[in-house]
Amino acid sequence: MTIKLDNRHLYLQVIDQIKLDIENGIFKEKERLPSEFHLAKQLGVSRATLREALRILEEENVIIRRHGVGTFVNTKPLFTAGIEQLSSVTDMILKAGMKPGTIFLSSSVHIPTDDDLYSLNCSKDEEITIIDRVRTANGSPVIYCIDKILSKYLPCNFSYEEESLLEYLDKRASKKISYAVTHIEPLGYHEKVSPILNCEPETSLLLLKQMHYDENDHPVLYSLNYFKADKFDFHVVRKRV
Repeated sequence: MTIKLDNRHLYLQVIDQIKLDIENGIFKEKERLPSEFHLAKQLGVSRATLREALRILEEENVIIRRHGVGTFVNTKPLFTAGIEQLSSVTDMILKAGMKPGTIFLSSSVHIPTDDDLYSLNCSKDEEITIIDRVRTANGSPVIYCIDKILSKYLPCNFSYEEESLLEYLDKRASKKISYAVTHIEPLGYHEKVSPILNCEPETSLLLLKQMHYDENDHPVLYSLNYFKADKFDFHVVRKRV
């Protein structure tokens, strides 16, 4: 698999060749790549050129480097979605051809904090329910969810195993979520969340902080969703103005 020279920088050709080898199954997901010495020799390039290519491949999440262990092929995302589209977790999993599920962890009722009074536009005498759940795809945990919602929207017999909270609010609480304001925060290893999602030490997380609003622009639901970064690929369409 020696590089065939063209007019581009050599490290770019190395990147393309390694990606092609992964696509063709020469290097499989979670498989360790040859050492830098042997890989550079196979490709017919210097180790400096190879290191630059590997650095970029790591930034693109194509590979993972484990200090003192080696370089491994990363797993491909199972789920992809446009971040400009407000889809439920359930819909994302279904579109990937997998079965969504829910593992209920806990729920608790609180009086609103000062931040809650402002963000959820509620009064001091209203109660807030906080729900902790894990969403699964074909039985495997992929998202850790913390949902904060006014308790008045949840009946006493509410099932915390409901697969789509957005769908429940629409059908049973007459609260149709129209849009959400989302902030995305990349995270490394999380002491609480990462073990629950069965993350490897080097697996990063994507935290989506979302305030959901109804058709009348009233805040209804605040969510913290921790996604396994190796399972999800979010993209956005940007238009020139």
